[in-house]
Amino acid sequence: MTMAGAFPKNSKYDCIVIGGGHNGLVCATYLARSGRSVLVVEAADRVGGAAVTREFSPGFRVSACAHLLHLMPESVVRELRLGAHGLRLVADGMPTTALSGDGAPLRIDPGNPSALAERSSADAAAYPVYDARLRRLALALQPAFDTPPPRLGTSSWGDRLALLRLGWRIRRLGRGDMRELLRIGGMCVQDLLDEHFENPLLKGALGFDAVLGANAGPRSPGSVLTLLYRMAAAGAAGSSLAQPAGGLGALSDALAEAAIDAGAVIRTSAIVDRILVREDRAAGVVLQSGEQLTAASVVSNADPKTTFLRLLGTEYLDTGFVRRIVHLRARGLAAKLHLALDRPPRFTGLNEAALQGRLLLAPSLEYVERAFNHAKYSEFSAAPILEITVPTVADSSLSPAGKHVLSAVVQYVPYRSAAAGWEQEKERFTNLLVDTLESHAPGLRESIHAAELLTPVDIEREFRISGGHWHHAELALDQFMMVRPVPGAAQYRTPVDGLFLCGAGSHPGGGVMGVAGRNAARQILNGATHASHRRGRKTTPRTDAERATPANEQAA
Repeated sequence: MTMAGAFPKNSKYDCIVIGGGHNGLVCATYLARSGRSVLVVEAADRVGGAAVTREFSPGFRVSACAHLLHLMPESVVRELRLGAHGLRLVADGMPTTALSGDGAPLRIDPGNPSALAERSSADAAAYPVYDARLRRLALALQPAFDTPPPRLGTSSWGDRLALLRLGWRIRRLGRGDMRELLRIGGMCVQDLLDEHFENPLLKGALGFDAVLGANAGPRSPGSVLTLLYRMAAAGAAGSSLAQPAGGLGALSDALAEAAIDAGAVIRTSAIVDRILVREDRAAGVVLQSGEQLTAASVVSNADPKTTFLRLLGTEYLDTGFVRRIVHLRARGLAAKLHLALDRPPRFTGLNEAALQGRLLLAPSLEYVERAFNHAKYSEFSAAPILEITVPTVADSSLSPAGKHVLSAVVQYVPYRSAAAGWEQEKERFTNLLVDTLESHAPGLRESIHAAELLTPVDIEREFRISGGHWHHAELALDQFMMVRPVPGAAQYRTPVDGLFLCGAGSHPGGGVMGVAGRNAARQILNGATHASHRRGRKTTPRTDAERATPANEQAA
């Protein structure tokens, strides 16, 4: 299938984007708006990557991997006019409720701590103060997300200026907040939460966001950084969670429409076999069909391991760089559970309105740490932590009338099972998850029409993500900002001229935010502008007549 934009199908383009995930589509849109001819090649039969909506049982549809819209900045939504391209939210500002194993659930809301006051007056007073301070710290870091990270150890004034700007933003926090950021930046989230709160249920829920999708527990050093990362990525929107009508696939469809409207061409079911290199420069791609497509620049939305080790090949890279890519930590620890239900689930102590938000099963930090302990030995957790949504409460189009879908992110689930392997263990683990949910929603099991569990191995296979890690690489101190994914490829550029990265494995990281795609496009455009200035030419967008002419005819 080919989704044609302003340019007819060619064999030569200005830019080829490998992968039609959300970052690839965002990158393609900004590049096409500059007047470049852009082709997106997507291996699957639809765009979206891991942000897709698909049927997992007849009549039941679900956001297959990512299931909530949380980290995409309002600026990206506005600049790409996603609302005009069909994006509509059926739920926004979704509440978070913590499930308790032996008591009433707790709604987490810093703006309305009345529910918390019934459990602990001290925590009710402390929570808004704690939340406001962490948001100030996170917002000081947030501008660094919108630009390529500065290189370290260079004499470039651009890099020095970027570092000075980051330092100035931190300095502007004031003495108290600046000291607090420096103090807690490398801490474990357990110590931070123990300092502020006494209620285990509150601490478990707050600690959940620090370890979601990470190879870390609440006692792991640096887990506060992960928490600040999520808050910074959310920007001024804070912790607002949203559900698009039609699931996350509707977001990807809107991004595709924006790309096509800008003039990009999208080809689905186009599997890239390798990146074409000529005279030590990326020059296009070769599809599995044998078709060659050439371009002045190639932008990979694939994960770094796939990009460098499989599509490019180590023969074009030095040994030290290859070693860094090989040792990049990128094995997923999160699974996805989908249940097709004959009726809405009935969680103890919750009404149906609460099901329009997300439910967290992480009743204490000790519970979370014990769940993490199993993963250290390649075992799945005997008592896992879960982020649960029931998307059909707000969007009935995802299931037959009167029926529902339950979607849950599950941790900790190792990429490789130390026991018999996932083919043998999947049914047992699915039953364990259903039993866990049943203990909080009595009668759930008898209402299940169908169940699907995607382990990291399944995520790797279905979404072509090496290691099945939805962030493409761990978010950790040594794989963050100017060292993400690795030194030598941290500013969206790579050791091979003409080859760029734009996916979740590059700065600022994972999540459905699109910032990496926008930053990569800006880096490519800035580089082209600088090169044109060095040659004494001015770069200007094409005219309408030029945009209507195929790129290969223009080159001729």
